[in-house]
Amino acid sequence: MSVAPAAPSPHAKSPRRGKLDLRLLVPALFCTLYVLAAVFGPFLTHYDPVATNTSQRLRPPLTELRDGSLALFGTDQVGRDLFGQVIAGAQISLTVGILTLLLAGTVGTALGVLAGYRGGWLDTVVMRLADIQLAFPSILLAVLIAAVLGPSLVNVILVLALTRWVVFARVARAQTLAVRVRDFVNASRTLGASHLHIVRHCILPAVVAPILVVATVQFGLVIVAEASLSFLGLGMPPGTPSWGISIANGRNYLVTAWWISTMPGLVLSALVIAVGILGDRLRDRFDPNLTTR
Repeated sequence: MSVAPAAPSPHAKSPRRGKLDLRLLVPALFCTLYVLAAVFGPFLTHYDPVATNTSQRLRPPLTELRDGSLALFGTDQVGRDLFGQVIAGAQISLTVGILTLLLAGTVGTALGVLAGYRGGWLDTVVMRLADIQLAFPSILLAVLIAAVLGPSLVNVILVLALTRWVVFARVARAQTLAVRVRDFVNASRTLGASHLHIVRHCILPAVVAPILVVATVQFGLVIVAEASLSFLGLGMPPGTPSWGISIANGRNYLVTAWWISTMPGLVLSALVIAVGILGDRLRDRFDPNLTTR
């Protein structure tokens, strides 16, 4: 006589849900440390990122200076402390990344939701504009626009937002097209709900998760783009402690003073890798079409 298996307890936790995902936790902690260093670093350190001292120029990392301070990352060709420049550059990158994604995400998501929900000529116009922009490499388009506008923090944010709204628009449109034909949306429409009510309470909640995943991935790309523009002299103004400018300042000293370009380059690379891994893990977790192990 066979015995039917006992029904699982509703309070029992699934092994996958209770398992700690280190591939998500480690990059999240690293990004948190980066944010904390960018926000609170200048208040906890006495390093001036723009103060010059030619008598202490080209000092290697971990060198004790004449005033008793320790140059953790060394000094550049005019005696500026590289650790202070990296901390200040983190503030620039954080500001550019957050404001760019807020602007591009808001505009792109709004256009994508409107295009997917309304359809017709609006959908055609928005998507054709997106296709035209995607035909050009984003970094070349950013260089072209930045060369016209000139180097400044506001111009960098506007340029990068102009090159990134397309990604948010396409993701929001695809999600809207998938949700607007669902039963609960049709039920709300049948009960007399307005278009604004359907968009706010039915469409947008379904769009938030994929948009957040896209924003996480795009954050690293925006930081690289800002550093690239600053390296070319089209991003932040000269004298601003940006990672791209710091790397550009050391390109003529790669043999004699490798640390000028290497230190900010390593910090930039580590952050972009961590953000990329974090975005990939968030995509695996929130995308129902992907099977995770």
